[in-house]
Amino acid sequence: MKAIGIVLAIIGIGMLIFNGFNYTKKEKIVDIGPVEINADKEKSVGWPTYAGAIVLIAGIGLVVLDSRKK
Repeated sequence: MKAIGIVLAIIGIGMLIFNGFNYTKKEKIVDIGPVEINADKEKSVGWPTYAGAIVLIAGIGLVVLDSRKK
């Protein structure tokens, strides 16, 4: 449980620092026989700040609960 808590805490910190990420995806615009036209579309994935805080608190909670068990 302690290892899972540490991983969650690290992910939570990362989510607080980085609010999302962007990536590009090739999309087929026209496909007429041998002629094919593609375009690069930029997509973004984002999450709210409170989600990172919740994951961080959950990770810290797991670490604290595991240390109290022993």
